[in-house]
Amino acid sequence: MDKTVRILGTHGVPANYGGFETAAENVAKFLVSHGWRVVVYCQDEGSGPIVEDVWEGIERVRIPVDREGWLGTSQFDWISIRHASRFRDVCLTFGYNTGVFNFMQRVRGIPNVINMDGIEWARKRWGFFKQAILYVNERFAAGFGNHLIADHPLIEKYLRTRAPKRKISTITYGAHPIVDPDESVLSEYGLIRGEYLTLIARPIPENSILELVRGFSRQRRGVKLVVLGSFKPDDDAYHADVVASASDEVIFPGAVFDSRHVQALRFFSRGYLHGHTVGGTNPSLVEALAAGNPVIAQDNGYNRWVAADAALYFSTVDDISSQIETLLTDADVSGRLSRAASSRYESEFTWEHVASQYEQVLSRFLRRENTGPAGTRKAKIGER
Repeated sequence: MDKTVRILGTHGVPANYGGFETAAENVAKFLVSHGWRVVVYCQDEGSGPIVEDVWEGIERVRIPVDREGWLGTSQFDWISIRHASRFRDVCLTFGYNTGVFNFMQRVRGIPNVINMDGIEWARKRWGFFKQAILYVNERFAAGFGNHLIADHPLIEKYLRTRAPKRKISTITYGAHPIVDPDESVLSEYGLIRGEYLTLIARPIPENSILELVRGFSRQRRGVKLVVLGSFKPDDDAYHADVVASASDEVIFPGAVFDSRHVQALRFFSRGYLHGHTVGGTNPSLVEALAAGNPVIAQDNGYNRWVAADAALYFSTVDDISSQIETLLTDADVSGRLSRAASSRYESEFTWEHVASQYEQVLSRFLRRENTGPAGTRKAKIGER
């Protein structure tokens, strides 16, 4: 049996863009180590011919695109799907932004496993037009996909309104354990081990950044709050409100992309503040658990399932202030949360565990003879 999978829907490997790219890279490396041939479609800037090469045992199909934003992504997805549809290999697609294009795999009888992300169309930050596009493409992806991956049990529950239960599996995101972090990094930010909290999130209202900064700044804490993210208070009213609400114990280093720095900041932190109100399993929260961070999280079903007993939960700014005080002054609570974080990570969110679940799903769709160009047999929606 030829074990080949083609991974679509991300910017490619190595991961240097976001959560989907990180997932694709880690799943791909796991599969290669378990005897799979893995082909990943990668988006390059510029123009020119498609180039194929190999990176760490992963075959790459590098497609140049000279458009930016959604138009560029859509063009890349269309070219990737057309290329992948020349073969009979099972496809693993991350995201449904261009789900309408997945008709091509369906009509050619090519199995396609689709990670459906969160309820992306419902995010207000996109605006009505983009929300409508995402909503329509979600419906197409749910119909065209042979199997759907939810990253959280609540997302799986939602997807059951779009597809039969038998067609859906929950597979979370993963994180790597932090090994030998570089404590010297802290001096670049004026920080001391164990004397600061971290907050890492896109600075938008649905991530509760303003509430968390206000709650922290209610009183003197004797520790710093490090808020990572790209803040532009001169251009964005929400960013301006966040910065204006911060006490002098809050620092804004900007967006930090160096993984060595991010790992050190997480590992030596006193705790992690997580304000996400929507979405499924959030990679930043999983990474906090991997670092053994005690967590203070917004009280919703998404966060409660991921963090479980590793977090104190809040609904109001008053709650935030109170929970921060508890975390900073009660060593027993802090130690219990830290141990629970490590335990929760080991039980659910290692990449070995996550990628092995992807392998199990993909293996269902392998063909006995999986070589040569794809046939033209039409497959009915819901088949397989």
